[in-house]
Amino acid sequence: MLKIRLQRIGKRGQAYFRVVVTERTQKPKGRFLELLGTYNPHEDKVNVKKERVSFWLSKGAQASPTVNNLLVGRKVIEGKKVQAWKAKKKAKGKEEQVAKPALEEKQKEVKEAVIEEIPVIETPVEQPVATP
Repeated sequence: MLKIRLQRIGKRGQAYFRVVVTERTQKPKGRFLELLGTYNPHEDKVNVKKERVSFWLSKGAQASPTVNNLLVGRKVIEGKKVQAWKAKKKAKGKEEQVAKPALEEKQKEVKEAVIEEIPVIETPVEQPVATP
């Protein structure tokens, strides 16, 4: 499947992106079929070839969520923006609530098993010898 996505170029801290058409399985910095334009996030400039973008979309290429939102925001293509990323869920509290009772039960079972397995050794108690 073909994807229209961003390919990062530029130095560290100075991001600059190409808008490219590539096979979905290609590495992000790998080969691409066609260069459709560029995106400079520092100046918020997008330069793309509208007719080539519409050509590739008509051939069945899918735009990545970020590219889709860039193109829709700049009126290059028509459509709705999509959610490009999701915030991570804070499931830490729920896991602790579920895990605590199970952990306490497991610890109780282990203690009981250990107590049952310990052999009781009775040693004779020596009486102190009284000296006159």
